[in-house]
Amino acid sequence: MPTIVCTAKASCKKLPGLLELTDTHLQWTQDGKKAPSIRIAYPEANSLFCSKDSSPQVRLKIAFQGNDAGHNFTFTQPQPIAYQERERFKTALTAIIARNKALEPKPAPLAVPQAVQASSLAPTPVPNGATPRPLISTSRAASVAATDRRGTPAIAGTDPAAEFRLRKKVLLNNPELGGLHRDLVMTGQITEAEFWDGREHLILAQAASESQRKGKSGQLVDPRPETVEGGETKIRITPQLVHDIFDEYPVVAKAYNENVPQNLSEADFWGRYFQSKLFNAHRASIRSTAAQHVVKDDPVFDKYLEKDDDGVEPRRERPEKPDLFLDLGATNEDHGELTVERDVTMQAGRQKGAIPLIRKFNEHSERLLNSALGDLPPTKRRRVDTAEEYSQIVIDDLDEGDTSSGIILEMQDRQRYFEGGTSGSSKTPAANGNSLDERALVFEARNSLGEWEKNLSGLKIERTAGDSALRSMTQNVAARLDVRSKKNDIPVGLFRQMTSCQTAANEFLRQYWSSIIPQAPELQTAASATPAQRAAKAAKMIGYLSKTPEKVQAIIVTAQAHGVDSAKVEVAMKPTLDAVNHAIAFHMNREAAAALRKGK
Repeated sequence: MPTIVCTAKASCKKLPGLLELTDTHLQWTQDGKKAPSIRIAYPEANSLFCSKDSSPQVRLKIAFQGNDAGHNFTFTQPQPIAYQERERFKTALTAIIARNKALEPKPAPLAVPQAVQASSLAPTPVPNGATPRPLISTSRAASVAATDRRGTPAIAGTDPAAEFRLRKKVLLNNPELGGLHRDLVMTGQITEAEFWDGREHLILAQAASESQRKGKSGQLVDPRPETVEGGETKIRITPQLVHDIFDEYPVVAKAYNENVPQNLSEADFWGRYFQSKLFNAHRASIRSTAAQHVVKDDPVFDKYLEKDDDGVEPRRERPEKPDLFLDLGATNEDHGELTVERDVTMQAGRQKGAIPLIRKFNEHSERLLNSALGDLPPTKRRRVDTAEEYSQIVIDDLDEGDTSSGIILEMQDRQRYFEGGTSGSSKTPAANGNSLDERALVFEARNSLGEWEKNLSGLKIERTAGDSALRSMTQNVAARLDVRSKKNDIPVGLFRQMTSCQTAANEFLRQYWSSIIPQAPELQTAASATPAQRAAKAAKMIGYLSKTPEKVQAIIVTAQAHGVDSAKVEVAMKPTLDAVNHAIAFHMNREAAAALRKGK
C-alpha cells in the first residue's frame, strides 16, 4: 500500500477529482472512479509551473518526460485552503524534480560516420562489423591537445545545464550553424570551446529572448455582449475578466466586497452590474448615450456612481509634476506677448462627452507604465537633475559610453617606420629653420585666383574615366543577368561538397584570426586564453587551412568526373582560396619575424 504524502481536491480538464502524491507516484482520480486517470512516476517528472498568487484560480502544471504539455490541475477549495494545498504539492514536487535533474546523464559525443571521399559524390561504405571512426586530424600535436583543455565559455548567471540547453536551442534555430557544429565539433576538428568562442552573443540573445515576460494587456477592459440563439444577448464572465474589471475599476471591487454574499449572490451581482448605469459609465466608448436612457435605476450600484470628469481641470491630479520638456502647458505663459487670438477649436473641454473618455485612456496608460516599471524606486523611474534642465531629455542609451583603450598595434620594422617619418619631415622649410613668409603665400594665392572665370570656362574633363566606369558597371550587370538566366548544372552532391568546404574554411579562418588579433583589454578575463594557448590554436588552424587547396582540387577532379565545367568550381572557390593563402602567407611571415627576433 503506497504512503500518501499529500492530497487535495483538484479538477483536471474541468472534471472534479482527487489529486494525490504518494511516495512513488503523482496520481489524479476522477470523482466516481476507482482507478487513477493520471499516474506519473517520480523519475518522469520534468518541470513544474504555478499560477500567480493574485490569480483568481489556483493552478499547478507538471510536465514529464516525453510530454512538455503535461497536465494542469486546478485546486477547487476556497482561496486560502487551495493556496496552502498547492504550496504543499509545489514543495514536494520541486524537490523531486531537482533530484531528477541531478541524476540526468551528461550528453555523450555522438559517433561520426567515416568521411566522404572528395573524389566521389557517394560516401565510402563502412565494412560490416567495423566501427565508424570520427574525422580527427593526425596533425594535432600533443602540445596543442594539452592547451585545449579549457571548457566551453560560460555565460554569467547561468548554470552549465541551462547553458547547454541555450546552446542547443541556438543550433536548432540556426540550421546552418548546427550543420557547421556537426561537421567540425562532432568530428573532433575543433573543440566545443573554440566553436563558441566569439559566439557568446548568440547565447546571450537566446537567454534574453527566453527571459522576456509578457506584460499587461494594453486593451481597455470593455466587455461586449454576444448574441445567442433566440435573440438574447449575454456577456461571458470568466475569472480573468473579473480580475481585469477589479484591476481597472476599483469601485467595482469595492461594491463586490460590500455586497457579496451578504446582500447579493455572485450571479445576481454581475447580472445587475452589466445592466446598471455604473457599467455604462465604464464603457470605453462615448456612443453609449442611447443605452443610458434604457438602463433602469439600481439602488445598489447607483450609490457608487461618480460625477463625470468633464471639467477643464481633471478631478484627479497627478501625484508628481511632469518634466518641463514633457509638460504641454509649460509654455503657456511664454507666449503671452503674441497677438494671435485663440481660435474656437482651441477651447479646452468643448466636447464634454470626449473628455472623460480621454482621461480614462490616460489613467489606463499610466497603470500600464506603472505595471511595467514594477517596484522600482522613484530615482529609477525618472531622471532628476535640478542643476541643468536639459538633463530631463537626455537619453542614456544615446550617450557615448566609456571609450575603449584600444588594441596595441603590432608593427613589423617599427624602427624603420619612425626613421622614415623623421627623414620626410626634415625636407620642410620649418624643419630646416626657415620661417614661412605669410605675405608671399597670400600674394601667390591671390594671383592664382585672378582669372578663375577664364580658367573655369576653359576646363575640359576627359570622358575616358567616366565611360570606362559606366562600361564596367554595364558589363557587371549583364554578367549577373546572364548567370541568373542560365540553369545551374552543378549536381546537388557536388554543390554540397563545395558549400561544406567553404563553410569549414571560413570557420578555420575565423578561429585563426581570432587567435592572432590581440584581445581588447576590457574583454580579457581570468578564463581568457594565454599567449601560448593562442599561438597553439593559430598553428592548429593553419594546419587545417593548409589542406584546403587539396580539398578544392579534389572537388575539381570530382566535377570533371561528373561532366561539370571545372572552371565554374574554380571561380566559385577562388575567394576562399585567396583568403586561405593570405592567412598562410601572413602566418609564415609572422613566424619568420618571430624567429628572427629570437636569433638576435
